[in-house]
Amino acid sequence: MDKSLISGSNHLVDATHNEVHLVRAQLQDLLIEARHNQDILNRHQTLDLQLIGSHSFRELIQHIFVTLAELCELDQVTLSLVNSQHNLQDMLADLKVDSTEFPFLLFVQSETELQIEARPLKKPVLGNYETDLHQTLFSPCFEQPVSVAIIPLIRQSKLLGSLNLGSMNPERFSFDMGTDFIERLASIIAICLENVINSERLTQISLTDALTNVSNRRYVEQRMLEEIGRARRQHYGIACMYLDIDHFKNINDQHGHQGGDDVLREVAKRIKAELRLSDTIGRFGGEEFVVLLVNTSHTNALLVAERIRASIADKPFLLSLSGICDVTISIGIATLSDDHNLGEIDSAAKALLLRADRALYQAKDQGRNCVREAE
Repeated sequence: MDKSLISGSNHLVDATHNEVHLVRAQLQDLLIEARHNQDILNRHQTLDLQLIGSHSFRELIQHIFVTLAELCELDQVTLSLVNSQHNLQDMLADLKVDSTEFPFLLFVQSETELQIEARPLKKPVLGNYETDLHQTLFSPCFEQPVSVAIIPLIRQSKLLGSLNLGSMNPERFSFDMGTDFIERLASIIAICLENVINSERLTQISLTDALTNVSNRRYVEQRMLEEIGRARRQHYGIACMYLDIDHFKNINDQHGHQGGDDVLREVAKRIKAELRLSDTIGRFGGEEFVVLLVNTSHTNALLVAERIRASIADKPFLLSLSGICDVTISIGIATLSDDHNLGEIDSAAKALLLRADRALYQAKDQGRNCVREAE
């Protein structure tokens, strides 16, 4: 056989083998890329479901700061919310959400504070981190990012805030990068934010006394059951105060019902000013209030009660229509130590409240404007 034919045949076989190897390598690369894309898609779907499934403001924020950061492999995530329209910070205080719980949650008072280079934030802004432009948005972070994405959260043409993403990779966010995914993410987060805020506000309205803007009886009783159960698990004491404005009928008779309403609002305000964020104040009806102090000792509870009494008695009340008014309050206080937190939780709550109520009657009988302890 002609050697040239054999050589040509071998070259053809080699070329075919090379093409097969090349095709196999390309297929392998395509499979790897497909698996990678499927993994990205799965992570995004997981994130979407967790964001959409959030039932509370706290749960949604946790998913933004933890789940989003982990699934998208981000080095920094902060969230800036416009506070002016919804008064969100007051809502969070009512929900017992401490600012230290979410250090990467920021508040601005107007949309202008989120402007980039004096331009309204309407579209995502991507690029290198610049101190003058981005320092405020990433101020809680331990280190400055290298590249950033500032994404507006817009709902019904209103700017709710901005989602601020940072990376130590300079190529992660560049000005010429496509923004379809992050805009879609921002839309989902904006919708979820609006939904949970509205839901929290409806719940807050149903559990809030309309006149004094503190909790109502239903909420305090619910909170008492929760706190007694938590106190058992974590082994700390709690205290209950029953408070009653002295001679409130005389205040109404002398200053009218508007004056009485002024007094109720100011009493609630002064009581609340002496409490921690973790404590609870509620109006039980009429001129009666109940305060629940968590993780507190008997001695500290008495000190708080005395501060409340003095804050009301020592400063006259300025009424909206009829001048000033002197007001005093009587307080009964009962404590539940870890050693005595036993039996059914419902029964323990009722007994604690009853003991505080009886101590209040002692304070009334012994001259008012005083604090009395339950036996």
